Amino acid sequence: MNVKKFTPEQLLEAISVQCDVLRAQTVRASAELTELNRRLAQIVQQLRKNIEVRDSAFAGDFNGFCQDLRKELDAQDSLWQPLRARTRTYQPNDWKAELGLAVKSMNMRAKALSRACDEFTTMYDVFSHTYKNFTAAKLNVWLLTSCQNDLESLTGKILFLAREIAKQTEAKRGENVIG
Repeated sequence: MNVKKFTPEQLLEAISVQCDVLRAQTVRASAELTELNRRLAQIVQQLRKNIEVRDSAFAGDFNGFCQDLRKELDAQDSLWQPLRARTRTYQPNDWKAELGLAVKSMNMRAKALSRACDEFTTMYDVFSHTYKNFTAAKLNVWLLTSCQNDLESLTGKILFLAREIAKQTEAKRGENVIG
């Protein structure tokens, strides 16, 4: 994607699409983490009752999930860097009032992404509580923590970007409104 040639409207559309893609990935990751947490809770319960653990694939599944999530987030980061850089090249006058609808759409998608990120963070906290003191298998929880932190950071940057663009566009819209 060659963002250097994007007009402000094309850039807004690209940002909106990427928000949707990242949100979908985040929702899917939350669902997978929910399932992994359910499995871990069963394993912990079996260990407490001195029952043989039946889920022998859990550690491999969890570590694979973390590695896949890391790859997805790295790919998303490399997509977002040029979009954010291109946004900074525009002057405040480039964000015209006519872009108001596209900006609102992008802003709503960024907020939906933020909610999905919040759900993932909540699921991460639940998983961490379940994982507490679990030492029966070697899990790459540090990688999950890294992914959660990076997702939260990227989402924060996207929200900031959306707010700044909205602020610039709203300022232009206010000049054209007759009250």
